Amino acid sequence: MKLIKSLKREILMYDKNNIFAKILRKEIPCDKIYEDENFLFFKDIDPKAKIHVLGIPKVECSDFSDFVSKYDNNLVSQFFKKTEYVINLLGLNNGGYKIISNSGLNGGQEVPHFHIHILGGEKLNFKL
Repeated sequence: MKLIKSLKREILMYDKNNIFAKILRKEIPCDKIYEDENFLFFKDIDPKAKIHVLGIPKVECSDFSDFVSKYDNNLVSQFFKKTEYVINLLGLNNGGYKIISNSGLNGGQEVPHFHIHILGGEKLNFKL
């Protein structure tokens, strides 16, 4: 991963060949849960829970801070409203779930494209 260090924070450079960019370009298949013109939600290939879905915006953004600072409030708000829609679609709204987003190298981010993990469908035994 390419990294630029600044005094404020480490910024992951957006790599147009990251796996999520390839999924968005349909170069790599995914098991879609929901898709519209702005967002894609799909099953994680290495699930950490009975239900493990990834959600990504269809814009170039390396992490959470990059997403919220580069794009308008409407797009950011719509991403989280669609996240709620997918949670309901998956039937997780009553039993509970976790939403996780790793950011930066110290945060454990592995793909330099902002994404969230939605985990649920069972008792999750890890606490943060």
